[in-house]
Amino acid sequence: MRRDQMSEITVLAGTNRSGKREGFDQIIIRPGDTLSIVGPTGSGKSAFINDIEVLAQADTVTGRRILVNGVPPSDEMARDPSKKPIALITQSTRVIADLDVSRFLELHIEARKQTHIEDLIENTIALTNEFTGEQITEAMSMTALSGGQTRALLIADAILIGRTPILLLDEVENAGIFKERVISCIKECRKTVIFVTHDPYLALRTDRRIVMSNGAVVKVLEPHDRERATIARVSEIDDLLWGLRERIRSGELIGEEDAIDEKIWVPA
Repeated sequence: MRRDQMSEITVLAGTNRSGKREGFDQIIIRPGDTLSIVGPTGSGKSAFINDIEVLAQADTVTGRRILVNGVPPSDEMARDPSKKPIALITQSTRVIADLDVSRFLELHIEARKQTHIEDLIENTIALTNEFTGEQITEAMSMTALSGGQTRALLIADAILIGRTPILLLDEVENAGIFKERVISCIKECRKTVIFVTHDPYLALRTDRRIVMSNGAVVKVLEPHDRERATIARVSEIDDLLWGLRERIRSGELIGEEDAIDEKIWVPA
C-alpha cells in the first residue's frame, strides 16, 4: 500500500504508568483532521505522538497499537522513511547538513523521485515564508537558519515535497511560526495534523483535544462550535501578544497605550 492510499490511522488503547487501561477504545484519525494533545509536563504527550510516528505495535512502554486503514502496517511502511505516511517535527529538530536551502530541498526531491525540481524548490521556499516572519532564500545555509525558519521549512517540505499525509508537530508554537497560516494550509491540503501543545489558541483551534495524564489518554474532547466565542477572544489576545513580542524583539519601548485592553480577556 502506498502512503498516499492511506485513508485513516487508528490508535488502539494501551495502559497508563500504573498499568491501568487508557480511557478510550480507539481513536480514528482521518485526512483533514486536526487534533491537539494537551496536559501538564510529563503527562505523556510526546509519547503519544511518538507511538504514531513509529507505528507502534504494543512494542513501546505505553502498549498502544497503531493501525493503518484498519490493519497493522507493513514492515516496509514502518521501516522505510519514504513509505511512512508520517512526518514528526519537534522544537529540537535541527539540520546539521552544511548545505544551502536549495541543495537541501533538491536532495529531498531527488530522493522522492519527483520532477519539476526548480518549481518545487521555489514553491516550498514561498510556502515557508508564509509560515515565518524571518524570510529565507535559496542561498541561505541550512545550519544558519533559526529554529523558527527551520521548522517552517520542514513543515513546507513535508507538505509539498514529502507529501506526507500526517504531520506531528511537537510544541512548534514556540519556534516563531504563524500558527493560523500553518493550520489553514494543512486544512486546504487535506493533511492531518496533530499538535502537542501548551498554547491555548492552538488547542482551541483543533477539531479534537486529547487530554493526557499519568502517561495515558484520559479524555477525548470534541467541542464543535461550543467554543467559538472563546476562540475569537483568544485570537485577539494571541494577535496582540504576537505584535508586542515582535515590537519588543525589534527594540521598541512599550508604553501604557500598548497595555492589553481588559475587554478582550476571556471572563473567568
